[in-house]
Amino acid sequence: MSLLRIPFLALCALLATPLGVAAQDGPLRIEITEGVIEPLPLALPDFVAETPGAEDWAAQITQVVADDLTGTGLFRRIPSDAFITQVSTFTPDIDYANWKAINAQALVTGAVAVDGGGNLTVKFRLFDVFSEAPLGEGLQFSGSQDAWRRLAHKVSDAVYSRITGEGGYFDSRVVFVNEAGPKNARQKRLAIMDYDGANVQYLTDSTALVLAPRFSPDGERVLFTSYETGFPEIYQLDVGPVSRQKLSVPAESMTFAPRYAPDGETVVFSASINGNTDIYSLSPGGAPEQLTNAPSIETAPSYSPDGSEIVFESDRSGTPQLYVMPASGGEPRRISYGQGRYGTPVWSPRGDLIAFTKQNAGRFHIGVMRTDGSEERLLTASFLDEGPSWAPNGRVIMFTRESAGADGQPALYSVDVSGRNLRQVPTPEAASDPAWSPLLP
Repeated sequence: MSLLRIPFLALCALLATPLGVAAQDGPLRIEITEGVIEPLPLALPDFVAETPGAEDWAAQITQVVADDLTGTGLFRRIPSDAFITQVSTFTPDIDYANWKAINAQALVTGAVAVDGGGNLTVKFRLFDVFSEAPLGEGLQFSGSQDAWRRLAHKVSDAVYSRITGEGGYFDSRVVFVNEAGPKNARQKRLAIMDYDGANVQYLTDSTALVLAPRFSPDGERVLFTSYETGFPEIYQLDVGPVSRQKLSVPAESMTFAPRYAPDGETVVFSASINGNTDIYSLSPGGAPEQLTNAPSIETAPSYSPDGSEIVFESDRSGTPQLYVMPASGGEPRRISYGQGRYGTPVWSPRGDLIAFTKQNAGRFHIGVMRTDGSEERLLTASFLDEGPSWAPNGRVIMFTRESAGADGQPALYSVDVSGRNLRQVPTPEAASDPAWSPLLP
């Protein structure tokens, strides 16, 4: 499933119209932190099939790109029957007046080819209709037919990044807990999928209860908690060729809530020893190091992106609240002071925000706050929302929402940091505890 990304300008000599125009700073820009009342009108003609046998691939790739971009809530695809100009080649003469006439603010053209070995090449160009200029250079991506959705996601990431100024998040994966069976006898196993719910694969069977999967910074390994021995222990699983190992954590202790440090090697987790729960770290080849020492429950640790601090949940003040301490341990500072109970904090990959679960007045919320506890904002509210996980660009959060009642089921949802665009993520069965990977290489 290898992919190759090269500037499209390298192939200009083979095309009817050269594309050597660099990006221009124009008015086409979306600021997604402020909320968008009207999505940006986007013209996205079907990608052109440049070789025999590429027609179906072109249609499928176009649809995934459209779904990616419109799924953000930031873009609105203009129907093709509104087009004054039909795009039948990858290098058409752009009549900007015709695109302005249908209120298009951005235009994406693309093409798909299949080579003699069956590999796909996808190329695209992005135009700022208002400024009447290309927005960046054309790019192409190549890979096997099995990787066709990744090729589409990479196009979407590039378009999204150029228009919003933010990193993309479409070419990424989510590991989660797949749940089946009645509520009082739920079977759980780890599963992995594309960010949008496609390509589900199962990583464990349902013979043992599993909880809290967490990706490594390189997206190649997953930490999780398993009750295989009858009480919680932490395992590490490689998601390339699937293999797993149990971590060398304190013997005869319950260990849970694991998470990797930014270095991808050190692991921070909670351990319950002699009835007291504290936070520990474990470095490769070393012994577990105790980071907290208090007669209270310390859990759900999460590193800052630079690895210098850890945010965690503690009930040392009487109710669960959020605290930040140096990564080596030391005196923590409390950062949550609103009404209610706070838990499951996760540091944004951008380093600017901390997401959390909040319970107050019989409702559960997913919220965000600054790293000093200021500017708290609640993004959701329901019977049970919990367990936030950040997209690679730090602008979208995925979480678990469970419905009420005896037949209530958990499902995965996503929401952006402005509180807009709440969407359910499709999964084959009930699902919980998502963890978002970094962008794939």
